[in-house]
Amino acid sequence: MSDNDTQNEPVITSYAQAPARTLSAGGVTYAYRELGPKGGIPVVFFVHLAATLDNWDPRIIDPVAQGRHVIAFDQPGVGASTGQVPDSVEAMADDAYTFITALGFDKIDIFSFSLGGMIAQALVVKHPELVRKLVLTGTGPKGGKDIDKVTGTTYADMLRALLTRSDPKEFLFFNRDAAGKPAARAFVDRLSERTEDRDANIKVKAFQTQLKAIKKWGRGTPDDLSKITQPTLIANGDNDRMVPSVLSNDLHERIKGSELVIYPDSGHGAIFQYHEEFAPVAVEFLAP
Repeated sequence: MSDNDTQNEPVITSYAQAPARTLSAGGVTYAYRELGPKGGIPVVFFVHLAATLDNWDPRIIDPVAQGRHVIAFDQPGVGASTGQVPDSVEAMADDAYTFITALGFDKIDIFSFSLGGMIAQALVVKHPELVRKLVLTGTGPKGGKDIDKVTGTTYADMLRALLTRSDPKEFLFFNRDAAGKPAARAFVDRLSERTEDRDANIKVKAFQTQLKAIKKWGRGTPDDLSKITQPTLIANGDNDRMVPSVLSNDLHERIKGSELVIYPDSGHGAIFQYHEEFAPVAVEFLAP
């Protein structure tokens, strides 16, 4: 059960102010944050490779929380959550299921990005009854072309960032051009808007295990995504170097009735670069 009483609290719609909470389930203490009005189906946010609770862009999460109960969480072994990072995306989905059901929910909407989108796919394939609507951004299907090359791209851009004393996400998520560079800096600045009760950084071993899981996902046998009947919104930039943009089109073709949004002159972090355009689209799509 949760170690926090969430009743009779004022509604918080700013992610920077969302209280840090914990919940113990399956031998793991999960760190999470929640905001927005309680009641109805919550929107659960599934974050990217190496990310903790402090890696969600408030310009994406806050608009959703204006009208929806929002929950973001750390997977086991990540940030302030205890336990170990599993070496497969499917096991990560099992952990997510444990966390969500321990909170008492039997129906959720999902907002996911990158690795989080892979976990979301695995979860909805295994537990289709749990998910009402699905948002997949900057991600690709199991067995997708070149997903297994994420490790090489990641390490190369981490080195570039180190040499320039920059945040690796500036290279991994954004084009290094006149539009991408300022968008990258603005994004990184927004991630520091929360000044108190910040999350612990991911440990190197946990990060390396996540990379192994992504490589395994990229080399795995594709799931039958035609079984996904939930309304699905897919978004990416037209130049995603981490999870190639073509894989967003692949997902769109595999998931019948899905919506696809591709933003120009942008990369893996297109939804953050184009947050002013994308957030309203996501809010409308996720409407009850």
